[in-house]
Amino acid sequence: MALRMAYDAAHGGRWTSLHGGGREWLWRGPEPGRHEVRPDDAFVDAGGLEECLPTVRGEPDHGEVWSRPWRSAAPGTVVIERPTFTLTRRITDSGGVVVADYRLAADPGYRFVWAAHALLDLSPAARLDAPTGTPTRLHPEAAALLPPGSWPTGDPWLTGPWPAPAGLTLAGLTLDMFGPDDGTALGAVLLDCARVQVLDGPDRLTLELECAGQPRSTALWRNLGGWPANRPYRSVGIEPMLGAAFDLADAGPDDAAVVPASGEVAWRLTISAHRIH
Repeated sequence: MALRMAYDAAHGGRWTSLHGGGREWLWRGPEPGRHEVRPDDAFVDAGGLEECLPTVRGEPDHGEVWSRPWRSAAPGTVVIERPTFTLTRRITDSGGVVVADYRLAADPGYRFVWAAHALLDLSPAARLDAPTGTPTRLHPEAAALLPPGSWPTGDPWLTGPWPAPAGLTLAGLTLDMFGPDDGTALGAVLLDCARVQVLDGPDRLTLELECAGQPRSTALWRNLGGWPANRPYRSVGIEPMLGAAFDLADAGPDDAAVVPASGEVAWRLTISAHRIH
């Protein structure tokens, strides 16, 4: 199944399409106004794939780069320059496989979290295939879904094995399953998990992250009509990540990517799809 993608450099470098085999993989959100966003505005959830750097949650929400224009440097290559870093992204889709190569230049010791915040258009029968037992961090919104007293006081997350960390199931489903809307929303991070596959009927979408010497994870945003409180809707995010925490402010010594003495970090995201007949 050959994949093709499109992006919008003028509006945060956002991926607007990931299409192949007669289906669009990227979900489009209900929020208007994405094109009118200015730096420091509140996040506008328009769907697609947002580039999040140097944090996902926290300040600024979804990072600095989603709300700013990127400049074109060559065919398929865009650059964004900020006071503390420069990020270059080059995307190719030769052979039907989408490959995104990133290079971040910053002072040695600069700490950051990056995520490809991909919201996918999936059916209730879809599921996320990751190695059973992968250590998985539940984030605080999951506390209300656990028995009273289960959450460690003052801790930013609770860690347990995938696909049911802390024994958590929702409407009888483990976290790898995206069933009918149940009014819940939670975030999780699968640690040291650089490759996952999304299964939806006969279709398979594989996301793999390569980066030497940096922590690699896969983040999950599992919103089955539980967010936002005033106008909830369904959205499922599968997010290859450098780092191991949504919020850079929560990241311990081993939970963020760190720029080495060379002043650069390079990584590659590869996305492929196939259909089982």
